[in-house]
Amino acid sequence: MTIDCRSNQLLKMSWQTGLIKTILDPANLIISTDIAVVIADKYPKARHHYLVLPKEDIGSIFQLNRTHLPLLEELHLLARNIIEVRGECFESFQIGFHAQPSMQRLHLHVISKDFVSDWLKTKKHWNSFNTSLFIPYEALYENLSKDDQIQRLPKARVEELLSKPLACNQCEFVAKNIPSLKEHLLQH
Repeated sequence: MTIDCRSNQLLKMSWQTGLIKTILDPANLIISTDIAVVIADKYPKARHHYLVLPKEDIGSIFQLNRTHLPLLEELHLLARNIIEVRGECFESFQIGFHAQPSMQRLHLHVISKDFVSDWLKTKKHWNSFNTSLFIPYEALYENLSKDDQIQRLPKARVEELLSKPLACNQCEFVAKNIPSLKEHLLQH
């Protein structure tokens, strides 16, 4: 029994550190600077889904302070750059961080608002990008400038946000389930 628990723990740790392994392989890097890299999300939740990661070992948004503001500016510049490189319109994207990060290594999401993807499978996927669980870059930057840290959301608030109805991010439609939401999103 102890071996099984330890194996599960190692598997979880391996999954959580996947971003670190990904950025170590130059073949995965779409854009690379001395400070940060851009990679494609391995399980994209939209037609375009990229991650911008610092080369510096920063675990998550909760390790940030005001001294990281220039780093955040560089990450945002790379986010804008990948949208331009792909020939897309900046207004068609959300750029931000998860308030409840699941992966180790700070990463900025650059995701198209269409959310058309086979990998968008659960209510948690949807709500992690379309509720307050997704912190827009500007909001995080402002909060960090003011408070010198990012506070974790209380567990009850996270659960409340994850259980929100599946409301379309582009109109007033509320879906009864993920398949009906995905069908609706194709109309946009």
